[in-house]
Order: sequence, then structure tokens, then C-alpha cells
Amino acid sequence: MNSTALSFDALERAVAALPDNGLSALRRAALEQLRRDGLPGAREEDWKYTELSSLIEIANNWLDQGAALPAPSMRAAPDAIDATWIRIANGQIDDDSITGLPDGISVKRLSDTVPELAPAGRLGDFNIALLHDGLHISIGQDVTLQRPLGIHVCDEAGDDSVSQVRINIDVAPGSVASFVEYQVSEGEADLYSNSVINLAVADGARADYVRIQNRHKRHNQTSHLTVGLGKDARLRHTSFDLGGRLVRNDLVVDIAQPGAEADFGGLYLVGDGQHIDNHTRVDHRVGPAVSNQEYRGILDGKARGVWNGKAIVHEGADGTDAQQSNHNLLLSRNAEIDAKPELEIYADDVKCSHGTTVGQLDEAALFYLRTRGLSRRDARRMLTRAFAQATIGRTPVEQLHDFLAGAVDSRLRELMHEGDQ
Repeated sequence: MNSTALSFDALERAVAALPDNGLSALRRAALEQLRRDGLPGAREEDWKYTELSSLIEIANNWLDQGAALPAPSMRAAPDAIDATWIRIANGQIDDDSITGLPDGISVKRLSDTVPELAPAGRLGDFNIALLHDGLHISIGQDVTLQRPLGIHVCDEAGDDSVSQVRINIDVAPGSVASFVEYQVSEGEADLYSNSVINLAVADGARADYVRIQNRHKRHNQTSHLTVGLGKDARLRHTSFDLGGRLVRNDLVVDIAQPGAEADFGGLYLVGDGQHIDNHTRVDHRVGPAVSNQEYRGILDGKARGVWNGKAIVHEGADGTDAQQSNHNLLLSRNAEIDAKPELEIYADDVKCSHGTTVGQLDEAALFYLRTRGLSRRDARRMLTRAFAQATIGRTPVEQLHDFLAGAVDSRLRELMHEGDQ
């Protein structure tokens, strides 16, 4: 439990005020589950580096003020990303964006059905209890999407606010689809966004997924992505965390069929006052199957990053190949990284490894660049950019490379300027 408790009386009133539809019974059940379990706290192993008290205070303020959702401002997604966009603003779905979609894509509102929502922990219960509405996106069988399907989540905080996003995505057998999740926010008030996405990739299908989080630096986000892989299915996933004050990302990959491959990683840029936490878990339940994860962090000023990567090879999952690595560049003595790679192996015929590095810029390389006429600041920026390029280059949606290079360069300039102050 957290030292700051959630206001359940106000939460119950907010749940009761939501529309009576296909989500109603699920909301009530989630509320009761949350009442029994509470939200995660720092005394728990998976949450010991990330304290949620500040987020609970925002939620309590919002609940006490009536839990109103701000009027959505359906801002356009960035022109530089060529995608078919579905827009969600302040937890509310833009009707226009879910009509007239390309052939092969079907979208339904969760409130129009009696949905099955997969467990996503206690923050998942919090998400369901307050969910205004969600989406079920289906990619038809043997469909190849010509453009990525984009999910644009934009929150605008005029007053303290809390928003929930819930999306189920099914990629049918034999299909090939790319997804871009783009999370941004505006406004000076406190804001907390909580998103849960379920991605099911069926037999022989392939899904490329890029998550970009570039929120206002006083806003907060928790996100949970669960991926289930069918036989010979493939996932390629890359995440970029550029903004936010307190950010926690959970990625859970379940490999229950042979021949599946999961390749995932990310880049987090963390500056003064920011806390970014990436937790990953991959369950190898059968073999042969492959998972490979690589995360990189750049931290400057008084920043804190967390990476906890876990791979579990279950009994009988012979033929598993599970690799994980985490590399961190600390540009300041005040920056902190908590890195924790974990392997649990209960099978014999496996190939598994993990490793973590934490270091600073190479002084010899800096000296070399300075002898070539670069200032120390420019030399630091060049080496730091090269460190980040490894993640940009592995991003599976190639048309995003230029956009990501520009976004990372912009954030690096801010980061290093903050660190110099």
C-alpha cells in the first residue's frame, strides 16, 4: 500500500456517475478489487524505486473536485508521421477518427460490447474503474497495412485531471501491421494519464510497434502493454521516453507457442526532476522461441532512471534463446540509474544472457574530438547522439527514423542545457 491512500468514497461516486453501458459491471468489479488490494507501494519489490504517492494525490484532488473530464481538444497528430490516426483526448475518443478507416481495419467501442479485459495489475483495475470508453481494434486475416495505424493520445490540463486509455488490438493470422503510439500533453496543471493496451499477434502474423512519450515535464504517466504471441508470430517494439515528470512503463510479453520472436527495446532521456521507470517481463512457456531486449538511457542533472528486465524460461521451454541488455550514460554526478536484469531458468537446453553497463562519456574520445576543433559541449553532444542512434536505428517503422532523430536531438539539447545550469 502507498503512504498516500486513494479516496475510495470519492472514487465510488465517480464510478457511479459514469454512463450505464457494457463497461458498467466491469467497472464495479474493478472498484471492489481495488478496494481489497489498493494501489502498488514502494515496499513491494517491483515498485521499490517508484513511489506513486504524488500520482494518488493528483487523483484524489481530481476525484474530490467531481472527477470531470476536461472537454477534449482533438489536436492533429504530427504531420511528420505518415499514419492513419485514431485520436483520444483527455480519455475521450474522437468519433471522426474511427470511421472511414482503410480496408482490413475494424474498430469497435468497448462500451458497445460486453468486453473481456485482460488483467493488468492494480493500475489496470484503476483504469477499468474509471474508464470512460475504450477501443477494440482488429486487423483482418492476411492483411498487410500499407501505412502504420497511429494512436494519438493528447491530454490538456487546465485543472488537475486524470485520464484513462484502454485499447485491445488483435492482429489476425498471416497479417502484417505497424502501430505508432504517440503520447503528448499540454497545460500547467497537474495531470496523470493511465493507459492499458493489449496486443494479440496471432499465428504467423507480424506486428511492429513504436511508442513515443513526449509529455509536458510536469505531467505523469503509467502505461501497461501486454503482448501475446501465437505460433511463428513476430513482435518488434521500440519505445522512446522524452518527457514526463514521473513515468512508469510495463511491457509484458507472453510466448505460449513455438517459433515466436520478440525483439524489443527503448531509449529514455531523463533530466532534472524527471523519473522514468521501464519494467519488462517476457515469459517463455514453450520452445523454440526467441526474445531479445535492449534498453538505453541518457541521464543528466538530478535525474533518476529505472530499468528492470525479467526473462522467465518455464519448465519444458527447451530451445529458448533469451537475451537482455541495458546501457546507461550518466552525464551528471547527480544522475541515478537503478538497473536490475533478471533471468529465471527452469529448462535445460537454453541460450540466455543478460548484462548492464553504467558509465560516463569517454574522456579520450572527448579529447580527440576537441583536437579536431569541436568545443567540449559539441563533443559531448556528438558522442551522446551516437549513443542514442543505436536505438533510433533499430526502430522497426523505418519512416519514423527522421522524425525520431529530430525529436531526440531536440531533447538532447534541452537535457544538456539543463545539466549545465
